[in-house]
Amino acid sequence: MAKVLVAEKVCDKGLDVLRNQGIEVDYKPQISREELLSTIGEYDGLIVRSQPIVDEELYQSANNLKVVGRAGNGVDNIDMDGATKRGIIVVNTPDANSVSACELTIGMILASSRNIPQANISVKGGTWGRSRFQGSELRGKTLGIVGLGRIGSLVAQRMNSFGMKVIAYDPYITDARFARVQAEKKQNLDDLVREADIITVHTPKTAETLGMIGENEFKLMKKGVRVINCARGGIINEEALGKALRDGIVSSAACDVLTKEPYTDCPLYAYDNFIVTPHIGATTNEAQENVGISVAQEVAAALNGEMVPNAVNLPILNREDLMVLTPFIRLGEVLGKFYHQLEKTPVEKVEIVYCGLTPTIDTELVTVAVLKGLFEPILKERVNYVNARLVAQSRDIIVIESKTPQTANNNSGLIRLKVHAGGQIHQYNGAIFSNDEPRITEIEEFNFNLRPEGYMLVIENIDAPGMVGRIGMVLGENNINIATMQVSRESQGSRAMMILGVDSVVSRTDLDIIAKVPGISKVRFVEL
Repeated sequence: MAKVLVAEKVCDKGLDVLRNQGIEVDYKPQISREELLSTIGEYDGLIVRSQPIVDEELYQSANNLKVVGRAGNGVDNIDMDGATKRGIIVVNTPDANSVSACELTIGMILASSRNIPQANISVKGGTWGRSRFQGSELRGKTLGIVGLGRIGSLVAQRMNSFGMKVIAYDPYITDARFARVQAEKKQNLDDLVREADIITVHTPKTAETLGMIGENEFKLMKKGVRVINCARGGIINEEALGKALRDGIVSSAACDVLTKEPYTDCPLYAYDNFIVTPHIGATTNEAQENVGISVAQEVAAALNGEMVPNAVNLPILNREDLMVLTPFIRLGEVLGKFYHQLEKTPVEKVEIVYCGLTPTIDTELVTVAVLKGLFEPILKERVNYVNARLVAQSRDIIVIESKTPQTANNNSGLIRLKVHAGGQIHQYNGAIFSNDEPRITEIEEFNFNLRPEGYMLVIENIDAPGMVGRIGMVLGENNINIATMQVSRESQGSRAMMILGVDSVVSRTDLDIIAKVPGISKVRFVEL
């Protein structure tokens, strides 16, 4: 039974998710550092928020650790390199509070554009007047989004409906996402700040983003620009922001985050056109419950060997793409599993061709699945979705990916896998049919229509009368039950391949007996 330590506060529903999966849970939200280090070796999973530091010291004691779950956004307290090297999956819950953070951003945009907080204070103070609070409409204005990740993308999608022109800058996001959320891509930050009427930041806090909007950027902005920060304190230089407010470059600003928190005497508070909230982006009933449930689901999925959509040290997918790619991920892993169970020559290069997928779909996770499947028969639990690419790099294996719109009429997508080894090319193809069912369609130039499941015998033989009967008789004599059978051949009387689905593992002894059947050139056992 897997065992998980929950080292910070998580809602009861989240704990129930783990227990309902048969996972033993130790709930210790006040655990000391000393106890954490002395007991972490007992656990398969660890759930934290922002306080326990998951570092090299902890990893050295965490002999059984397979997954670390961060109940919240960001992973500032987790050593990512150390986790990835050890094949430990790190998950967080970015989607759990994304909508709440997005909606607060939109609220800040509206509040600063229409002077809502100031008008509220004025009326409650006994003054009734409108002229001081004349604002501006959003329609027709240009919104500049710095950082087009999950929250930035949600903001872009929603603000398009306000009739705004949306532009964005993010050097790490594909053109496909810009197109999907209808945001015009800016090649550099300077171009964005020159053009935008309202600027909102949605980047993580890193060495690269700290102070990225400062005095020089404010000098490039339009006079009267509005600035929003509901991401991380310090991304906008607060001293430079204060000067821009004082000089009239920035007509209003709104922040949910500051460089230090709590911050009760920030100089920005002196400006009437500065709106501030105490880091409440995720402070909704729905977000807090979602965080607990989501991190529990992610940790349980990782421990059960399932796909983990929010693994931080895996490629990031939005949920729409994940729904499309899930059958391809399964198919890719299955195709990868064939090579080392059929051949022994070291792999030099892997080519993966995706046919029929929408060009904007990010197939990185499918490629990782192919590599995981490729190495799993020889590395077992030492390879997973986290370190599969690192394993390929460490073995000097070249990985090439490409896409083509062409596919057969009876399927909704095709994967062609070519494994180069010892001067030969071994090909394994698979397709996703209209009901999202993955099928194996080609093995070494032999055509099939196979469901990828269970145990299989892959037999190469001469195409001759009686071969099926001979093989069936040998299997029956050795108590091996045949569940399914498919046969493919090059031409009459030439080479043929037979795929037998069987109900149990076939021993090395039984394989040797089958190999002695006249006409058989090769027999391999494959476990999917």
